[in-house]
Amino acid sequence: MKALVEWVTRSMVDHPDAVDVREVDGPHGTVLELRVSPEDLGKVIGRGGRVIKAIRTLARAAATRSGKRVTVEIVRG
Repeated sequence: MKALVEWVTRSMVDHPDAVDVREVDGPHGTVLELRVSPEDLGKVIGRGGRVIKAIRTLARAAATRSGKRVTVEIVRG
């Protein structure tokens, strides 16, 4: 799931080297923390949050196939 989120995000941004995805295990499943360049933040979120919602749906579907729970969060900084 981490590789999938990283690949999708890198393919859509202007600064693919700035993309960083970290896995954090939490009590309700795994959280994927997504960091991107500030200039690319709008592209990743999308109009009305549509792009990040699609990324979350892809990650959730991939996780469900392997019997896990995953959420994707955008982290600033």
